[in-house]
Amino acid sequence: MVNWIGLTIPLAYLGVLIGSLATFSSLYRKRKAAKSASLEPWFGPHLQRDIYLSLLHLEPEPGKDKAPAVPDGVLKAALLQRATEDIKRILEVRNSKQALSNLLQRGSVGDDLWQRFLRAEKEIEAELRDVVQEANALQPDWGQTIFQSANEMHHNAILRDKLNAIQTQGKADRQWWDQEKASIQSKFMKELDEGEKENTKPTATSGTDKFGSDEDAVVVDGGGPAAASGTSNTPKGGTKKRKGKK
Repeated sequence: MVNWIGLTIPLAYLGVLIGSLATFSSLYRKRKAAKSASLEPWFGPHLQRDIYLSLLHLEPEPGKDKAPAVPDGVLKAALLQRATEDIKRILEVRNSKQALSNLLQRGSVGDDLWQRFLRAEKEIEAELRDVVQEANALQPDWGQTIFQSANEMHHNAILRDKLNAIQTQGKADRQWWDQEKASIQSKFMKELDEGEKENTKPTATSGTDKFGSDEDAVVVDGGGPAAASGTSNTPKGGTKKRKGKK
């Protein structure tokens, strides 16, 4: 015969243990959910999504029963812009996941940052499903190709930004080169002027030297005959006087 009194104590112990574990688990999940909800979102506000939803759910103007109809082309353009923003966020999540997981394993970042990232990843997945549903509602089977078009638009925007940056840098480089070219030309002309001045100084001195040598030559030539006559007369007179004495 089963001794129910002896089994009561272990059964009660198991019941208390299971109840305490269930209570702890529920409290932990609620606290974790509250903590994750209080964390700062990974991405900022989704402006393109807000614009699309505001166009989709326009309220009627005061005094009118119906809201103004929005053309399908405007809704498609707004949804395409929303998908383009989603492409940017998908690429950021994919590029950051591996690096963030490595930092988490090393202990360089806290668990709060990882929880923010996981929540952002879940939000992106829900956003993609919503965009696909909206695209199929606007046009059948458009949800299969909308993100391909959005990816092309995203890459075109990146190329356009790069071209604008190159053009801006090219203008700045052109201005710098014009200034540098003008400074080089001014320095070169200054060096040429200094070289010409240095070359003109020796020519002037050589001219004066030639002129001085010509004058000296003239003086020597002018004094030559007189000197010759004087010298020719003096010896004769001297010889005559000597003869007279004798």
